[in-house]
Amino acid sequence: MCRNIRVLHNFEPPTTDDEVREAALQFVRKVSGSTRPSRANAEAFERAIDEISEATRRLLDGLVTNAPPKTREVEAIKGRERHEKRMEREVRIRTAAA
Repeated sequence: MCRNIRVLHNFEPPTTDDEVREAALQFVRKVSGSTRPSRANAEAFERAIDEISEATRRLLDGLVTNAPPKTREVEAIKGRERHEKRMEREVRIRTAAA
């Protein structure tokens, strides 16, 4: 999974439409291979973001869970810890290869 796309399900407070749109934007950027579309592709790019946002919102609204809601702060800490572990592994690999 693209590291820039975050889990959006089961948060307190609930995921906002802006967060859903940001995830859709990251997805479209990844799939298209472009962070900024040309003028010729701008309409298709924006339409894709809108459609993916709508589908994502329907998905999130339809999901059910018995798990307690997550908090963004705790998830951010977990993300930083995962990042640090990844960086440590990369340093070990580079050191061993040198």
